[in-house]
Order: sequence, then C-alpha cells, then structure tokens
Amino acid sequence: MRLFFLDLLALFLFALVGLLAHGRPVDLGGLARNLLPILLVWLLLSPFLGTYRRPSWRNLLFTWFLAFPAGLWLREMVLGGSFGPGFFVFLAVAMAFSLLFLFLLRGLAKLLRIW
Repeated sequence: MRLFFLDLLALFLFALVGLLAHGRPVDLGGLARNLLPILLVWLLLSPFLGTYRRPSWRNLLFTWFLAFPAGLWLREMVLGGSFGPGFFVFLAVAMAFSLLFLFLLRGLAKLLRIW
C-alpha cells in the first residue's frame, strides 16, 4: 500500500510541476484536469498488471507504459483537444517527466527500505 501512495505522490508532483512550469494556477481544477484521467486509468490497470501485488521495476514500467498514454489520451478527449503533432510532443515530454518522478520516489523507497 505504501508504494501506491508513493506512486500517487509522484503523479501528483508531476501534475503540480506541470501547472507551475506552464504558468497555470495551482488549484483543484487544474490538478484534477491533469491528474484524474491518468489516475483513473492507473487505478483500472494496476490490479490486473500486479503493480502492487508483485511490486517490481518491470511491473511499474509496464503499468506506466500502458496507463500514462491512455490517461493522457483520455485527458485530451475530455478537454476536446486535437491529436496533431503537438499532442505527441506533449505525450513524449509528459511521459519522460512522469517516469522521472516515479523512479525518483520508487528509488527513494528502495533506499529507505520501504519497498
């Protein structure tokens, strides 16, 4: 359960830094818009992928690889965005930074022997 909360914190930090980096207000609406679609897909997939039942770097990567693009796609659909080249640039940057946050917090958990 600790790893789930660490991953949740990593995704929250990703959304928070994204808002700050783009000069957007940090409020519940912005956090919900950026975090909830990803979190929804993450929560739907993680039980089937064994993300927390059999925690490993491989399971984390597999969950991230599937859930993150699907969550960003869902976010774009809800916001009525387009799926042009700009979306794929956003997807690449968002995936890189989200993975960085997940690795940093999971690495910290490993270092502190929480995991």
